[in-house]
Amino acid sequence: MRLRDLQAAACIALTLMSAGTQQGFAKQAPSVTQTHVKKKKAKKPVAHTAGTITPAPDLPDAPPVKLTEPLYLRDTAKDYTRGRGNFFRDPLLRYASNDFMLPRSSNSQRLGDLLRDGKIYLSLSDAITLALENNYDIAIARINLDIADTDILRTKAGSIFHGVSTGLVTNTLGGTSSTITSGGGPGGTSSGSGGVASGASGIVTSTNGGGPTPENLDPVLTGTIQYEAADTAQSSPLLSGLPTGATTLNQDTSTYNFAYNQGFLTGTQLQVTYNNTRQTTNSGYSSYSPSLNSTFRATATQHLLQGFGPGINGRFIVEAKNNRRITDSSFRQQVLYTVNQVENIYWGLVSAYEDEQAKERSLAQSTQLTADNRKQLEIGTLAPLDVVNSDSSVAADKQALIASKTNLEYQQLIMKQAIARNLNDPALSAAPVIPTDRVSLDRLAEEDQSVDDLIREAYTNNPQIEQAVLNMKNNEITIRAEKNGLLPVVDAYAFYGASALGGAQNPNLLCSGLGSTTSATCPAGTVSAIGYGTVFSNLFNSSSPDKGVGVSITIPLRNRTAQADQARSQMEYRQSQMRLQQLYTQIRIQVINSQYSLTNDRAQVQAAEAGRVYAAQSLDAEQKKYKLGASTTANVLQQQRNLAVAENTLISDTAAYAKDRAALRQLLSTTLDTYGISLEGAATGTVGQAPLIPGLTAPKEPEAPKPISATPAPVQ
Repeated sequence: MRLRDLQAAACIALTLMSAGTQQGFAKQAPSVTQTHVKKKKAKKPVAHTAGTITPAPDLPDAPPVKLTEPLYLRDTAKDYTRGRGNFFRDPLLRYASNDFMLPRSSNSQRLGDLLRDGKIYLSLSDAITLALENNYDIAIARINLDIADTDILRTKAGSIFHGVSTGLVTNTLGGTSSTITSGGGPGGTSSGSGGVASGASGIVTSTNGGGPTPENLDPVLTGTIQYEAADTAQSSPLLSGLPTGATTLNQDTSTYNFAYNQGFLTGTQLQVTYNNTRQTTNSGYSSYSPSLNSTFRATATQHLLQGFGPGINGRFIVEAKNNRRITDSSFRQQVLYTVNQVENIYWGLVSAYEDEQAKERSLAQSTQLTADNRKQLEIGTLAPLDVVNSDSSVAADKQALIASKTNLEYQQLIMKQAIARNLNDPALSAAPVIPTDRVSLDRLAEEDQSVDDLIREAYTNNPQIEQAVLNMKNNEITIRAEKNGLLPVVDAYAFYGASALGGAQNPNLLCSGLGSTTSATCPAGTVSAIGYGTVFSNLFNSSSPDKGVGVSITIPLRNRTAQADQARSQMEYRQSQMRLQQLYTQIRIQVINSQYSLTNDRAQVQAAEAGRVYAAQSLDAEQKKYKLGASTTANVLQQQRNLAVAENTLISDTAAYAKDRAALRQLLSTTLDTYGISLEGAATGTVGQAPLIPGLTAPKEPEAPKPISATPAPVQ
């Protein structure tokens, strides 16, 4: 076979290799600009297989991941999965730094619109909307969307991802430890900084990223341009070919070296070097001065065992996209958590507001009783001890009112920091927050559903399960990579190159020969001049080729590091399987408990309402008896205390019911759909439509006590 045929075959092979690389990349890492994601049907698990999820027999199969539209949740309009700069239009833009936008420190305009007559009249819908726009926890979690995008861009170059924190941001005060008394049970999901990872670094795990290091997929062009002037003293000028009288060898060398390196997803590395040297010398033994020396070599190296194939070298891209979807799910979990927290803060504010009103009513009642007692003391129909007793009750009610007002002011401050960013505005700081919504006792649809349906809904929608399943997919990729890392390194390589020489005849060229006692220079034209164009063409006309093939083998004799990493990746995968099964069990118990809690809470509210009505009627009857002289001050004060306790119980039980109702929706992860909250709007911080929250009613004043009939009506 002729040399030209070999060159043609090599060119065809490189072309096919590049095409195969692009196909492999397309299979492993689909473009993020696609507009639809096809959801695959969940396959039945196969036991003892690293690539499948194997729940316990009494637990359901892992639900299919509810992938968001192709990475659509973004904090900004900028897509950080794409590099900057066009090769032809803006070639220098890729070397410029990115400036991320400054965080907004002002409140949204919506908050100012709610300020009327120096007061903020706040509905629950307004509170949630303001939290989506201003809450710092959501704003901090929102940036993780762009951080995950940078990992995708990084892995496209063949580098490992940095990872993204997927734990909940829980820096907003209140909501989790408020003054509201707990109801029938805890319910809801954990407020801890869980996420999907086993460590403190978000979605980064201990063996994630292990295995063979992928090739650098970004092409790299290197170059060296150098000028060197060397003057070297010679002990034997004659032997160095120096001109008569010269004792120093003078050499001026200009170097122009360039190299191109690029890796491919197939496990192939291409390296092309192109070196040029121009040298002038005063030695007569060099035919050319200046001399031109050019060399060229193209080397292709292919991993045959360890590091072979797009599945191994493109795994970081797949994992980074999974991590991006985990970040989407984590952001949804953050929104669910913060909305639930704002609801709890709101009901805590309602509880504090109603408690302050109840304390004012108690103080008014005790004050009125004290005034009546003093009148009777003046006319001599009452003992002084009764006046002292009523005065003591007034003092206690004043202290309770002061404590209630302080708690109300604190709850208002807690609400402001949850829905605003800047609390330094004097108008906002001084404005009291008036809650305008109260919870209704209407039954929820979830209360009438079967437990199995609720559990199935929680399994499908809960973001924690979604994150756990995606994290297991990443663990499966790590297992395959660590298994490939057990193999020895066997690389096949082929190279082709050439060298060429040219230049102009050395004016000091000696024709007398080495060791001659004379130094006669050669006449002009003795050596034919060869220009750089001819030198360059000689590199590719096979006049002086340099070609070859070979195999490089590296075999670790004990391979203990790879064995340890591979075994650990399997162990961590089994841990993630058990964590998923444990999560199923936890959610099942929490759903059952939340449904029971809601039923118990409603019964407690109804009982507390009946108790308040009875206490109000008893106080009214006792006051009438007191006016007729048939009762004592102590009895009236006791009935007032009973009414105060009944009102406090009703307030606490109502708040607990509202809290557990919101917790059930958070556990089922249906809050956003039920309230009509757009996740895209939450991702951008711009809420177009306010949430519509069912199960609310307007505030009502306590009804006046009805006279007790001979036959009281039965309790409903």
